Amino acid sequence: MFKVFLFLWVFQTLAYAGDITVAGAANIQFTLEDLKAEFTRETGISVKAVFSSSGKLTAQIENGAPFDIFMSADMKYPERLYQDGFSSQAPKVYAYGRLVLWTMKNIDLSKGIPVLSEAVVQKIALADPQLAPYGLQAVHTLKFYQLFQPLKKKYVIGENISQVNQFITTGAADIGLTAQSVVLAPPMKDKGKWVQVDPQSYEPIAQGVIVLKYAQQNHSKEAREFYEFLFSSPAQEIFKKYGYKLP
Repeated sequence: MFKVFLFLWVFQTLAYAGDITVAGAANIQFTLEDLKAEFTRETGISVKAVFSSSGKLTAQIENGAPFDIFMSADMKYPERLYQDGFSSQAPKVYAYGRLVLWTMKNIDLSKGIPVLSEAVVQKIALADPQLAPYGLQAVHTLKFYQLFQPLKKKYVIGENISQVNQFITTGAADIGLTAQSVVLAPPMKDKGKWVQVDPQSYEPIAQGVIVLKYAQQNHSKEAREFYEFLFSSPAQEIFKKYGYKLP
């Protein structure tokens, strides 16, 4: 009986030994589910995911969180981790994101960003620009249209894109600036209406990935396989499906 127990314990330990944990910015939540499924189908390696704003995930990594790979919504945070010694390899852009205006209300989106100044819009959801790159680019857009200060009383600030989406879908905000990858996701694509934000109004959202020291010390092979998979044809088709522009 002891031998059977020992065998089962060893088997379970080995079964979980290859698992990797990916820390992902909130905008890639739905995309990463598809990426995980395809990667596991190809390799047999399972992937766990943790989602938050890029800034919060960076702070967690700096405080010792056991993440193997970090998929940020920008290059600034993974570059900081690289410079501070949390990886021996510089980050690389895996995709470029796009901003959209999204609403559940009867708002004329054909007017674009200027519609935000109309009386029908009382609350505008934005991600925290201090923590979330999409929130920072939303601010750039509002400043581009010279609306950032005039509309300040309307802002409802979400900790990350997921919370912004919650504000929009529940009606806590009339409209919001979010990631196109969200509105194209199967659970969301039939909800409300959306339009792309003019990409000239914000900086390119270059999203970076980095393999962390934790992976290099614990799951080097598995993490490397996932990293390389992100730049493969199957993964790039998934990114395109969710509206990302490829590097």
